Amino acid sequence: MLKRLLPIFSTALLYVFFYLITTLKFDVHLELSAIFYDYLMQLAVAYILFSVSKRVWIFLLIQALLMAILYVGNAVKMSFFGGPIIPDDVFALQALLLILEGWRFFALAIPLAAIASLVVFNFTVRHWSSYLAGLSMILLGMTLVYKPIMILDPLDKYFGNSKWDQRTNYLSRGPVLYSLQEGARFFVLAEKSPDMDEAQLAVENLLSTAPVSKPLTEIKPFKPRNVHIVLLESFWDPSELKKAHFSQNPLAPDFRKLWKNTEYSHALVPVFGGGTANSEFEVLCGFPVTKSSVKFERQLLNPAPCLPHILADKGYRTVVSHPNVPVFWNRVNAYRNVGFQTYWSKQNFLLDDMNREFLSDASLYRQVMEKISGSLDNKQPTLDYIVTYFGHWNYPLNDSRPLKVSSRSQVEEVSAYANTVYYKSRELMAFLEQLKLRDPDGIIVAFGDHLPNLGDGYVESGVLFSSWSEFSPTMFKFHVSTPIIIIDGKNGPLKVGNIPLYQVPKLVLDLLNYNEPTIMDYVVPLPDISVRPLPGLHLDVFKNDKVDLCKEPPYSKACQKSEAWLNDVVVVSNDLFIGRQYTRPKHASAQHLDTLPATLAPLIPVEANDFQEQK
Repeated sequence: MLKRLLPIFSTALLYVFFYLITTLKFDVHLELSAIFYDYLMQLAVAYILFSVSKRVWIFLLIQALLMAILYVGNAVKMSFFGGPIIPDDVFALQALLLILEGWRFFALAIPLAAIASLVVFNFTVRHWSSYLAGLSMILLGMTLVYKPIMILDPLDKYFGNSKWDQRTNYLSRGPVLYSLQEGARFFVLAEKSPDMDEAQLAVENLLSTAPVSKPLTEIKPFKPRNVHIVLLESFWDPSELKKAHFSQNPLAPDFRKLWKNTEYSHALVPVFGGGTANSEFEVLCGFPVTKSSVKFERQLLNPAPCLPHILADKGYRTVVSHPNVPVFWNRVNAYRNVGFQTYWSKQNFLLDDMNREFLSDASLYRQVMEKISGSLDNKQPTLDYIVTYFGHWNYPLNDSRPLKVSSRSQVEEVSAYANTVYYKSRELMAFLEQLKLRDPDGIIVAFGDHLPNLGDGYVESGVLFSSWSEFSPTMFKFHVSTPIIIIDGKNGPLKVGNIPLYQVPKLVLDLLNYNEPTIMDYVVPLPDISVRPLPGLHLDVFKNDKVDLCKEPPYSKACQKSEAWLNDVVVVSNDLFIGRQYTRPKHASAQHLDTLPATLAPLIPVEANDFQEQK
C-alpha cells in the first residue's frame, strides 16, 4: 500500500524542488491557479511511469529527469528567447546537438539518452495497471496525431489561448498541460498545400494591390553585376544599452560612418536571439516567415525560384559559404532547393583562426575571397552569399583578440558581446574595403540576422521588458531590428529605412534591372506600410516610423488590411514551398504582356506538371 503512494510523495517533493529552482534562479512563476492542475497532471504521468517500471529507484530517476526538462528546460528557454519549449523545438533538437561543443553537448545529450535508455531498461508489463497505463498512452497518442481537435477545442475553451504570448500560456497552465495543448495545436495547424482555386484567388488579391507596371519604354535592360550578401551572426548595436556605460563604442567608427550614410537603416527580421535559418529564407526567397518553426527544416520541400535560382538562370555562379557542419538546419537540402550551385561548409575551410568552435570572420572573408577570385577575374557574374559563424552565444574570443570594451553592466553577456562586436564590425569593414577595390560595381548587402542573447541585459537597460505581454509596439519593433547596409556599387549606400528582410531580394533584382516575373512580385509591400509578421501577431510599420501592433481582433483598419494581405501571402508561400506550385511564375513574351491587364501582366501561374528543377 505504501509503495503505491510513492508517486504522490515523489511528485510533491520534486515539484517543490524544481519550482523553487525556476522561481529563484530564472524568475519563472506559475500562476497559483495553474499549480493545482499542473500537479495533478504530473501525478498522472508519474503513475503511468510507475505502472510500467520494474525498479523503484529507476522510476524516481526517470521522473526527476523528465521534470527537470519540463521545468528547468522551459525556464532556461524563456530566459534566453522569451518563450517556452514548443513542439517545433523537437525538430530543432538535432541542429542544437550539432552546434554544441564540449560540456554543453553532454549536458543536453546525457539526460535525453538517460531517459530513453532507462525507460526501455525499466519497462515491464506485469499487472493490469501496466496494461491500462499503456493503453492510455497509445490512445492519447493516436488522438493527438489523428484527431487533435478533440483535445484542443475543450482545452482552449476552458483554459483559453493567446496566439502571440506563449510565456503567458505557459505560466497560466503549467508545463504538462501547456505541452499537451500546444502539441495538439501543432497537429491542428500543420501547414497544408492549397488547391489551385485557393492559390489563384490569393494571387489575384495580391496582384490587385501591386503598383502598375512601368511602360516598356521606361524599362532598362538587365545588367549583370556581382551580388555579395553577408549575414552577420547576432550583429547589433550594443550602444542601445544605455545603462551598460561602455568604455568605448563597440562598433567600428568606419562602420558607424557607413551606417550613418544609410540614415541608420534597419532590417526587420523574423527572429530574436536565434533561428538564423529563418532570416536566411527571407533574404534568399523574398517571402516572410510567419511562425516560430524553422523554415529550412520542414517547410522548404520544393526547388523554388528564389534569388539564387533566378540569378543562376542568368548565367551567375551561385555560391554559399558557412563554416559550420553542412547539415545544420537542413542547409544541404535547403541551399540546393533555393538554387545554390556550390556550398562551402566547415570541411571546405582552413580552421586557422578559431574563437573556440567558431571560425573568425576575418579568416572566413579571406578564404571566401580566395575562392571567388577566379570568377571576379574572369568577369563571371557571381552571387556570393556568406553566413558568418563568429558571434554566437556565449561570445568567446581567442588570445589574439584581447578585451577592448568594458561596461558597468551586471550581466556577463553584455561585456562579452560588446567585445565580439568590436572585432566583428572591424573585420567586416576590412572585407568591405577589399570588396570595393576588387569589385567596385558590385552590390553588397550586409545585415544582422537577429538580436543577440544577452540574458537580462535588455531589461537592465530598460529597452525591453522581461515578458512579451508587457511589450509596447515600439518594443516589438526594437526586438526585431538589426543594422542593414546595402551598397549599390559606385552609387554608394542606400537609404532603405525600416525594411522587412523578405523585401531585400526584390530590391536586389531591381538594382540589377531584372524585369522578368518572379515570385517576389507577389510580396510587393502595401502602400506606405511595411508588414513584419511574428509568431501569432504582426507589426505594421509606417513611413513615419509609427508602429501598429496587430495581435488580436478587433483590428484597426490598417491591421485588417495587412492581415488580409498576409493571409494571401501565406497561401502563395505554402503553394510555392510545400505545395503543387500552381503560382510558380513562367516567362511571358512581350507581345502577350501587352494584351494583359496591368495587375496581371507581371505573373502567369504555371501548372504543377510544367515544373522542372533548375540546374
